[in-house]
Amino acid sequence: MSPVIEFRDVRKTFGAVTALEGVDLTVDAGEVFAIIGYSGAGKSTLVRLINALEPVSSGRVLVDGTDLTGLGERRLREVRRGIGMVFQQFNLLRSRTVFGNVAYPLRIAGWNKADRERRVAELLSFVGITDKAWHYPDQLSGGQKQRVGIARALATNPKILLADESTSALDPETTGEVLRLLKRVNTELGVTIVAITHEMEVVREIADRVAVLDSGRIVEQGPVAEVFGSPRTETTRRFVETVLRDRPSGDDLARIRARHGGRLVTARIRDDQRIGAVLSDAVARHRVRFEIVYGGVKELGGASFGGLTLELVGADTDVDAVIAELREATEVQELIA
Repeated sequence: MSPVIEFRDVRKTFGAVTALEGVDLTVDAGEVFAIIGYSGAGKSTLVRLINALEPVSSGRVLVDGTDLTGLGERRLREVRRGIGMVFQQFNLLRSRTVFGNVAYPLRIAGWNKADRERRVAELLSFVGITDKAWHYPDQLSGGQKQRVGIARALATNPKILLADESTSALDPETTGEVLRLLKRVNTELGVTIVAITHEMEVVREIADRVAVLDSGRIVEQGPVAEVFGSPRTETTRRFVETVLRDRPSGDDLARIRARHGGRLVTARIRDDQRIGAVLSDAVARHRVRFEIVYGGVKELGGASFGGLTLELVGADTDVDAVIAELREATEVQELIA
């Protein structure tokens, strides 16, 4: 795949404050690339460098082969026409209808009335709100507003779509609907999507690759399954825990202890590990009973991940033997209340 966005040793400062330091990343055409980080990590600054709303302090940013460094405003406007933007708070014009909001960038770009009307109709059908064409933003739900925002961002056929915390203001069910729509934008229209987020659900649902941003630096990047399957930094591990929640702690562990008297262990599940076969064989040979008391498995980047907390009941030496065999197959930790 050819790169459509490249950051080469990019640094961005605001006075004495360094927002980004030594950022190197490449976004390939046709993929969904997620940039995830907690508040203050530098995500908003990074996205403003992609659409050249902020200049770099040093380094280079290339969009579709064009180096943005030092470009004049006229040339930057041309580059921005190939970039759509979806915002957290929708940023719709309250005085215009849904139709008018989607048509607005087409008017600015000089499309004639017939072509504008045809394009708006196509987009409203694609995002599923044709029946809301003559409603105003205040008459719409949050999910409907974001569908309008996506349609507006796609109006001029951009190659790149920047989704900046596009689901943060939505409830979980609506978030899922919007993420599925963004995935359709990517797969059916071939639009490259850069999703800026602090939510692992966004990465889990739609991303092909991910970069983890922490204090202005990219600490890990690569395919989603690779980065979150074997996290190397504490920041990445914290994000994984928010999705998997595979180890009980605090009140959960106390409740489990009240119901189960055996020894508790957690076992991490990875796509290429056959923990079920190892567990079944080990408990049979060592006369140990087991029960799953916590956890589950989810999909990340097309691979299965998760964790199970097991109660192991038997003689201490036999339980020790089972734990030892499990450790050869996966990451295992004994839980002490």
